[in-house]
This record gives sequence, C-alpha cells and structure tokens, in this order.
Amino acid sequence: MLSEYLLAEMSRLGARDALPLHRQLYEALRRAMLDGKLGAGERLPSSRDLAQDLKLSRNTVVAAINQLSVEGYLASRVGSGTYVNDSVPRTTPGRGARQAGGQPATVQAGRLSARGKALSASFCATELEVQPFTPGIADFSAFPLTLWQRLQNKHWRLTYPDMLDYNDSGGYAPLRRAVADYLRVFRSVQLDADQVVITTGTQQSLELCARLLADHGDTVWVEDPAYWGAVKAFMATGLSLHPVPVDEEGINPRSADNAKPPRLVYVTPSHQYPTGAVMSLPRRHQLLATARAHDAWVLEDDYDSEYRFSGPPISCLEGLDTDGRVLYMGTFSKVLYPGLKIGYLVVPRPLVAAFKQAHYDLNRPGQMPVQAALAEFIEMGHFASALRRARLNYGERRQCLLEALRPVLRDTQEGPYISGAEQGLHLCLRLPQSVDDRALAQRIATQHGLTVRPLSAYCLARKDLRGLVIGYGYAPLAEIKRCGPLVAAAVRQALGGAAA
Repeated sequence: MLSEYLLAEMSRLGARDALPLHRQLYEALRRAMLDGKLGAGERLPSSRDLAQDLKLSRNTVVAAINQLSVEGYLASRVGSGTYVNDSVPRTTPGRGARQAGGQPATVQAGRLSARGKALSASFCATELEVQPFTPGIADFSAFPLTLWQRLQNKHWRLTYPDMLDYNDSGGYAPLRRAVADYLRVFRSVQLDADQVVITTGTQQSLELCARLLADHGDTVWVEDPAYWGAVKAFMATGLSLHPVPVDEEGINPRSADNAKPPRLVYVTPSHQYPTGAVMSLPRRHQLLATARAHDAWVLEDDYDSEYRFSGPPISCLEGLDTDGRVLYMGTFSKVLYPGLKIGYLVVPRPLVAAFKQAHYDLNRPGQMPVQAALAEFIEMGHFASALRRARLNYGERRQCLLEALRPVLRDTQEGPYISGAEQGLHLCLRLPQSVDDRALAQRIATQHGLTVRPLSAYCLARKDLRGLVIGYGYAPLAEIKRCGPLVAAAVRQALGGAAA
C-alpha cells in the first residue's frame, strides 16, 4: 500500500537526515516514482486523502506535491487530479541505485573535486535558509503582481533588438540610475549610477568580488555565526575562511585574528545574519581601520535594510568609508519576489571598468526587458508603495510572533531572549547553552510540521551559541497566530528538560 511505503520511507529519512516533514514526504514520493512503486501515468491520491492516511497537515502534503510538480515529476490535469509524469526516469544500477536496506550505493571515488566534495558535504542551504516556519506557504500577497505583469508585457512588446542581446554596460542604464538614487537617499551610499553593476543577486555579487579581488587561497574573514550563502560562494572560489565571532555590536576581531590577515572581510552590519546584531559605530570605525591596515576589501551585504520596524534607520557602512575599499551589495528579492533574481553591486570608482568587463565575460548578463520593467516600477513610485504595504504586512506578523513568544522569555543574560527583531523578516530566539537547539528544531518539525532553524547550525568555529532562527516573512498572519504558541510551548518544554 502506498501510504505504508511512504510512512516507512519518511521514518527512515527523519531518523537519518533530520529532514522537516514536507521534505521527508517529497523524498519518499520521489523515491516511489524512481523505484517504480508509482508508475508512469498513475494517479496520485488527493492531498486530502494523503494527509489523512499519513496523519500530516494538508499544507505539508501540498508543499511536497507542489515541489514535485515544479521539478517535473508530477503533472496536474484539470478536473481529473495529479498524475506521475510519463517522462520520470527509473533508477538503474550505477545511477543512484540503492543497496539493501535502502541506502544509496557508494559513488565512485574521485568524481568530485576536493572543492566539490567540500561544497556538497557542509553548510547546506536546504538546512539553513530561513524559510517560513509554516512550511509550504510562500506568501507574496503584499506584491502587486497584476501591475508587475502589465509592466513586463509592455516592455516585451516595445523591446528593441539590442534589448534581447547580452549587456556589457553593467545593466540597464535607467535601472542603475534608479538604484543609485534610492541608495543615495535612503541608505547614505556615496555613489553615482556608473558604479552600480546589476547582478542576478547577492550570490553572483559575492562571486564577482571573490574572483576579482582575491586569489586562490587568500583569507576571507567571515562573521561567526555566518550567512551560509557567503560561505558557499567563498568556498567555491577557493578562498580560505577565517571565522571571526559576532557579539551584540557585530563582528569583533581579536588580536589573534590579525595573525591571519584578510584579503576580504564579509559583513552584514545593519542586521547580522542570523543573530540580528547591529554593528555599533565604534566597531564600524574599527573594522574600516583594520581593513586599511591589512589593505583588505570590505564586502557589505545589506540584505534586508528595507524592513526596519523600530528605532532609527541604520546607515550603511559604505557611507563611512573614506578609502574606497567597501563594496556594497543588495537585492530586490525581499521586497518583490525571490525568483526575480535581480540584485546590485556598488563598486569603488577605480574598479568599475574591471567589474563590468569581468561581469560580461563570466556571466553574459541579460534580462534587459525585465530590468526595464523594474526601472519603470521604481521610477513611477510603485516600488515605494509596495515597500510601504510590505512593511505594514510584515510588521503585523512580526508583532504577532513576538507576542506568541513573550511568555517564554526571561530577563536574564542566558535567555531565552530575542535578538534581531527590529529589522528584517526573521528573528533569533536566543536560548541557554544547556538547550540542544538542533534537537528542539527537529522536535518542532516532527511534532508540528514547522520549520525553524537551530542557531548553532550557522556557527563555523564557536560552540557557545544556542537558539532558534524563525522566519515570519512568508507565513500568513493567521498561521502565525496558530503556530507561534506551538513553538513557544516546545521551547518551554525544552527549558524544563534542560533545567532537569
């Protein structure tokens, strides 16, 4: 029976890999198709029936089915149901075959490079990306989708031939001007439009910086705990990672760190990822002085500065730079939608020509009609309007989550206490060191189907941090009201167990 097979597979996956429930079901269904338990053209039970048979929430089942549909394993037929796609391949020996007991067969040694093995074996994005703590729901209700589609259609109709080609000027000129105007006014960045390079997002910006500003084996200082995407980008470009601990004032280099002088320093000063710490003014001046002493470049990732809910706006680090050694990067994915894949990188004037040339040579940038639509979206005031609506929307969700967690907070240095809630789309619930945050996160996933991330999983070298990183940007308000108390109850239970 299919449900029995799926339950067995999910149990094995949960015990072995500590995957959240929707991911366990996704993997179990995928394996059923690849192993022939679900044949080509076979109809899948309805999401309601599957949820009932597997004793899962319907959101969990829908999330798994949607992911399989996106990847081409399933196909929906209007009024008929969901079917296994005819093109799904079957597992054959030598290509993902399983040994007895369901374990994957050993891959031939040497297929991956040393760098590839390191990239695939550590700091996995699927385990660290702050997704909604209600899985399966990506809420973009604050984004004016109809307006955006109309602008895109307009620019596709008006597209000139050169707009369909690659672009070697760093991006669509009106968009670069719009970005420069926005950053100059709202983030205190010192720049002109020529310094803006339009990229496909922060990951591409980081890779460009690593390739152009450092050589293989050079040292990059990264915050500890760290943003997983930066760690992956630097590993992929052959740099040597040196973790520097973060405290309540941001990155805190010690005298011993100077023994490994950096070529690059990566920071998230306005809202440290994932703790939410804001780098203090003395610490900012100290960091710039340290970079000057080592002739290092500072990479400033301002990933969620648009969402400041309390306190004055935090100016960027680049605005304090008098030496031209800070490269500033941001993205539109938090205000618009992640799949837009448009970000920006502001480079010092002496580097402009080299970065534009390398960007063209390495990445063959394009998507000019989409960039044109975005430029008009900003120029006509729609971006500002969308941001205001999103701030209000996410601010209500943030407040609701804070209220749900308040009963378990303690007025002690050990915690629980909340950090990073003044800005962004996630907060960090800090826990005493006696609490096993990884086990707690897994328990919340298993018992409630909710995805939260253990703070300790973001750490590179330090062993002293415990907590839960909780995203609220994609979770509807009604779901936060329902699920927030469940997380609080699980934390209260963990605290009782730790005390015992």
